[in-house]
Amino acid sequence: MDHADNDFTPVVNRAAIQSLLDTLTQPGGASLLPEQADSRLLPVVVVEQQPGQPLLLDISAIRELAFELIKGLPFRLLGHNQDGILRTLPMTLRDCREVEGRLQGYCDYPAELELMQRRSSFRARLRIGMAVGVSLRPAGDEPALQGDLKDLSLAGCRVEFSLVAGMADMLGDGPLSLELCFPGGQHFAIEGEIRHRQADNDRQVITVGFEFTPGTPERERRLWFLVREIEREAARNAVDDQGSLLPSTLFQADEAALAAVERRHTRDYATPMARRLARLAAYLDLLQLELRQDGRIDSRQLSRHADLLLSLLDEDREALLFATVCLDHEPPLVRHCLSVAVRLVDLVGVRKIPGELRKALAASALVHDLGKALLPAELLGAASLADDQYQQLKAHVTLLQERLSACQWLAPAVLSAVVGGANERLDGSGYPRGMAGDMLHELSRLMAVVDTTDAMSRPRPDRSAYSIHVIYRYLLSQPQQYDERWVKRYMRHFGRWPIGALVRYGGGELAWVQRLDADKQPSQVQLTSEPVPPGPALGQVLRKRELAMLGPIKEIVVPAIVVPAKVG
Repeated sequence: MDHADNDFTPVVNRAAIQSLLDTLTQPGGASLLPEQADSRLLPVVVVEQQPGQPLLLDISAIRELAFELIKGLPFRLLGHNQDGILRTLPMTLRDCREVEGRLQGYCDYPAELELMQRRSSFRARLRIGMAVGVSLRPAGDEPALQGDLKDLSLAGCRVEFSLVAGMADMLGDGPLSLELCFPGGQHFAIEGEIRHRQADNDRQVITVGFEFTPGTPERERRLWFLVREIEREAARNAVDDQGSLLPSTLFQADEAALAAVERRHTRDYATPMARRLARLAAYLDLLQLELRQDGRIDSRQLSRHADLLLSLLDEDREALLFATVCLDHEPPLVRHCLSVAVRLVDLVGVRKIPGELRKALAASALVHDLGKALLPAELLGAASLADDQYQQLKAHVTLLQERLSACQWLAPAVLSAVVGGANERLDGSGYPRGMAGDMLHELSRLMAVVDTTDAMSRPRPDRSAYSIHVIYRYLLSQPQQYDERWVKRYMRHFGRWPIGALVRYGGGELAWVQRLDADKQPSQVQLTSEPVPPGPALGQVLRKRELAMLGPIKEIVVPAIVVPAKVG
């Protein structure tokens, strides 16, 4: 641990020195730092301290350094109390002897100590190969989020998490419970609050800085011990001859403990395309978190992810359409935005449309509903809304538009039509502006159909999900609200048995529609035993002539899904 000398202030009062030295005599309260290049904190015990008498040290844990210390290698003693970090001036060992199996030495009683008040800068960093798991337990019944400890101080820590579904909700405001899990099987629980977040979309990770809540002196001593041991193990890993330093017991791996603290972020997906689409889902989930922190949508990141969506669509549109129903563990709002974006751009197609316009459509649709992340959770989860709550709900459009100001490459007309027009209706009953008839842009008319179709296909607290046939009938029965031309075009394009539909054949077999032929009839399905969202345990894939054995399709089945908050 390196600190500038001006970080410390001198302490010369005898009573204050004695009080501070008492800290070093506490269990785990002292460390020894040799005065040489690349030194790290080493364990030592201050057995006894009496003013005017030599300090008695137990250096049994660092026998490998005893010879150098006896030869005069200078060192400092370090510790901490509630005021900060304390250290002695450089000192040397006067004598060293074996006493009942313990190696003990003496050094002069210090006439001066130094105290550093800035505790948060006293930070032990883990090197490569030093794995410390962190289990974050959010409020509620959500499962713990597993991460990797990057550094630890007396005031807080940094933890790296993989981007996973629902992270925006798990990393919210308020106190969170953390548990540090060391390879040796030791656990340390502590509470803290998030102070900063830094995302790396390329590596699909987010580093979170936590500030610990104030604790007892015993907890502080335990924290100091952990910081010291991390520094000691880092020093051991840094030298070529690792046998010169004894390993910390915290890092003497216990296989059962290692298995218990591994980062469990990898999920199984039904298809390879679903795994790739999950990267876009992670981006949108993290974007929710950034928006809640009063952030703006980063223009470059939105551009990159719009390009990713288009490249996946151009590579295999049918595989991508099916992948949108394979992400059931993602937050409802993320699933909705992804599905709408894929279907909107697919419906528009690639002919007679400039690439810039297609990309603007993809980007606008990807984020079109994320303003809802800025609304109170109880508002989105309500089964019914009072008039004042409905007015509050409408604000999500304006809230999002304000945060898109940095994305100047987005055509304003497209942004307004897609984000601002998704909730408008032909009869003027929509929001936020209540536009009607000819006032509505053609893209707004299209977006309203795509957005409503997907929203109705998902369950909400006030209703179950509807099958695509029920949705089609509803849209056709509402020509005063939805443009009939776009409703029929949607139906023709995606078909009666659209990709991603769960169908039941005459013999009772359940199967997911994965591809359609030129007549919009299923040409490839994958069997499943349960009416639940598709996962890695899907059954046999059947194609073309094999499908004839199943007979005609009897009905579309709505899979069982946990009821989420409203998304449409």
